[in-house]
Amino acid sequence: MTSRPEVCVGAVVVHGGRILLIRRGQPPQAGCWSVPGGRVERGESLTDAVVREVEEETGLIVSVGSFLGWAERLTEAHHYVILDFAAAPIGGLWSVDATLRAGDDASEAAWVLIEDLDRTDLVDGLRTFLREVGVA
Repeated sequence: MTSRPEVCVGAVVVHGGRILLIRRGQPPQAGCWSVPGGRVERGESLTDAVVREVEEETGLIVSVGSFLGWAERLTEAHHYVILDFAAAPIGGLWSVDATLRAGDDASEAAWVLIEDLDRTDLVDGLRTFLREVGVA
């Protein structure tokens, strides 16, 4: 296990009854769906990390809104403290149907209907968190 907890961020991007999700390409929980996010780099603000991670994992540019809550994940190798923020797509002719580009740690990126979340293989705790913050 790393000697200290690692600070991470996540982006909850909801638009038109859909939520932006990525399929994790790496452990922990590779193959499961999650909100885009990842580690905060040294010297980087939390909001800058959210914008960077969403773009790296989906190709989408977002503006960061309010802090929604936090989650903690403990694995054999890591201790993650994840700070989740609301975010919204920005830019010119943006559309929920625009092609997403999975990258970095994501093997796939997609807009998922909120009503389909119960049938989606989400990472542990995400469904409960989304309910708690009023998304689903």
